[in-house]
Amino acid sequence: MAPRFPAAGPAMSYCLPIPAMAGLAAGRGHTRGYGEDFVKDRDDYRVRRLSDCHKIADFRELARRRLPFPVFNYIDGAADDEATRRRNTAAFADVDLVPDVLVGADRLDLATTIMGRETALPLMLSPTALQRIFHWQGERAVAAVAERHGLWFGISSLSTVSIEEVGERWRGPKMLQYYYHKDRGLNAALVERAKAAKFDAIALTVDTIVSGNRERCKRTGFTTPPRFTPANVLSYARHPKWALNFLFREKFDLPNLSTYVEAGSGKAISIQDYFNTMLDPGLNWQAAERLRNDWGGMFCLKGIMSVGDARRAADMGVDAIMVSNHGGRQMDGGRAPFDQLAEIVDAVGDRVEVILDGGVTRGNHVVKALSMGAKAASGGRLYLYALAAAGEEGVERAVTILSDEIQRAMKLMGKTCPAELSRDNLRSR
Repeated sequence: MAPRFPAAGPAMSYCLPIPAMAGLAAGRGHTRGYGEDFVKDRDDYRVRRLSDCHKIADFRELARRRLPFPVFNYIDGAADDEATRRRNTAAFADVDLVPDVLVGADRLDLATTIMGRETALPLMLSPTALQRIFHWQGERAVAAVAERHGLWFGISSLSTVSIEEVGERWRGPKMLQYYYHKDRGLNAALVERAKAAKFDAIALTVDTIVSGNRERCKRTGFTTPPRFTPANVLSYARHPKWALNFLFREKFDLPNLSTYVEAGSGKAISIQDYFNTMLDPGLNWQAAERLRNDWGGMFCLKGIMSVGDARRAADMGVDAIMVSNHGGRQMDGGRAPFDQLAEIVDAVGDRVEVILDGGVTRGNHVVKALSMGAKAASGGRLYLYALAAAGEEGVERAVTILSDEIQRAMKLMGKTCPAELSRDNLRSR
C-alpha cells in the first residue's frame, strides 16, 4: 500500500505552561531549543562549556549564556508569535522513518552534487547576515569549517566579511545570498564582485520585500551595529568577553554595502528598518530573470514556498530553489518548508534541484528531507548558535555532530547513498 503523507495534523499549541513562564521570567530554566516546547528541568544536565554540547539545542543554550540578550534574541527570534519558527522543526516529528534491515550498509557514500559542485554531504550551511556580531570570528569561522567538511556555505549581502576575502581565501563551493536593493548601482556591483571572486552561485532572496514583525528585536532595541541603551547596557556588561571582542577587535562593518549605503558605514539601524527602507518592494519575476541573465552562473531562488512559484521558477530556468520561510522570521502563520516539500518536489523535482531550508536540528531531519525528494537540506541557526557559543571551534563541533548523525541514520536505515532513499521509507503519523 502506498505511504500516506504528509497528513494534516491537528492544530498545535505552542504556549509554555504557566510554571515555565514563571521560571523564565525569574531567570530560572530555559527553553530547550526551537521546535521544543518544554522548559529545561533544573535537575537535568546543564550546558556550561563546549564539551557539554551534544546536539544543536545544546549550542543554543550555550549561546544564550554567552551572549548579551539583544544579540541572542536576534538569532533566536522570529516573526509575531513565532509559531512558524517552531513548526519548522516540529514538522519533522510528524513523519517517521521506516528502516530496511539485513541489507548491508558498510559502504556509505554521501557525496552529492549540488548546483554543479560535489559536496561530501547533502547538507548546506545557509547564508546568514551580521555574523561578526555573534562572534568576532564570524563568516571566517563558518567558511573554514565548511571547507574542511566539503560543504556548501554562503555569505549574505549583509555579511561582515567581504565578497573578495571569501573568494580569495576559501575554495569550497560558495554562494552569495543576494538582497535586491533599490540602489541599482549596488545591485550591479554585487553581481560583478561575485563574478570576480569566482563565487559558484547567487541565491536571490525573494521573501524580504518587507520586514517581518520581529517583536523580540523591538523589545531589546537590537540594531546593527549594536547600540548600547539604558535598557540593554547591563546585559552587555554582564558578558564582558563578548563586549571586549566587539569593541576592541576588528571594527564592525558591512563591507559589501559600505560604499553604497549609510547602513554599511557603521550607522546603527534595525534589520526591520533596513529591509523596509533599502530593499526594493517592487522585486518581481522580470527583475529576477534579469538578475539571472546578468549573473550568468548557477542561480537559485531562496524563499519559494508555493507550487505555482516553484513551477514559474523552473520555467524561468533556475538551477535550484530553496524551500524556505526565512526561518520563520518573515511571515508567521505560514507553512513549514518540510510540510510543503512533497508538493514542490512532485511539481518540479525533475527540472530543478529542490533544497529544504529551515528547521533542521538533527541528522534524521536531513534524511527525512532527502527521502521526501530534496536534493539537500540547509539551515542557518544550526551553526549560528555554535558560532555564537564558541566561534570556529563551536561550528566545527556542531557540523561534526550533524555529520555523524546523518551517517548513523543512513546506516540504520539500511542505505548506502542518498539515491537509495525514497518515500517508501516514510510514514506520516
